[in-house]
Amino acid sequence: MKQQKNLFSHLTAIERTSLSFPAQYLLNQNLLQGKILDFGCGLGNDVKILREKGCDITGYDPYYFSQYPQGQFDTIICFYVLNVLFSEEQASVLMEVAHLLKPGGKAYYAVRRDIKKEGFREHYVHKKPTYQCIVKLPFHSIYLDDSREFYEYRHYNHQRNSSNNCLFCNPYTHLKLLTESATAYAIFDGYPLSKGHILVIPKRHASNYFDLPFKEQSACWFMVNKVQKMLKAEFNPDGFNVGININRVAGQNMMHASIHIIPRYKGDAVGAKSGMRNVIPKKISI
Repeated sequence: MKQQKNLFSHLTAIERTSLSFPAQYLLNQNLLQGKILDFGCGLGNDVKILREKGCDITGYDPYYFSQYPQGQFDTIICFYVLNVLFSEEQASVLMEVAHLLKPGGKAYYAVRRDIKKEGFREHYVHKKPTYQCIVKLPFHSIYLDDSREFYEYRHYNHQRNSSNNCLFCNPYTHLKLLTESATAYAIFDGYPLSKGHILVIPKRHASNYFDLPFKEQSACWFMVNKVQKMLKAEFNPDGFNVGININRVAGQNMMHASIHIIPRYKGDAVGAKSGMRNVIPKKISI
């Protein structure tokens, strides 16, 4: 069965002459602080009105305002975007928002709660197939009614996530988080082997990577792909080593699964066979 493509998600954007309900709510609660980004701003109505009210706000939308935002932001808003995207597209938005958010900053997601049937339907104006789905996020809910829910998001290392003493469940605040999704996060290694050394870490507390549900394993590797692009853009490495240590005998020190992404640079190793085979010295020449 051929999967239908989600080509017309942007057609759900509508013209308005007043602030959207979530924007007005956040404004009333004094939550729109500092440098603000409206991620998936649609036609830009909230951006225009909030600027008139004195907010320092930038709008980004891949269809209507396609210049990708530069730098990081104190506050990011993302209203009703996730409801019109497939699951991988949703994860990509979560990762991009996390990457664009300043350490200590906050992002706010608004999702619909009045969707009766998930899937494609013909748009009543444009007569094109538009997609709608129900979305629930593992973030702090700050507002809920029959029509919508608002979530507040902070970086994983800027909150207490577990009562255990695992440093991967409660990573240090001073470490720089690169990106995050609903089930995993990527953070710069505290003892890097090279410039840009990253750990992709599942949020579920599991020592052995193979004990993770397949869906969460897949989410980790989806993040690895995203992280690789981010590292190439920031550090321009010449190659990568990507690997997992499982159990003490294989060099695992933290008993919480993680994937190492280690950028490699010309001249940082001796010999041509200094890659993954180097982990067992007697086998280097094989």
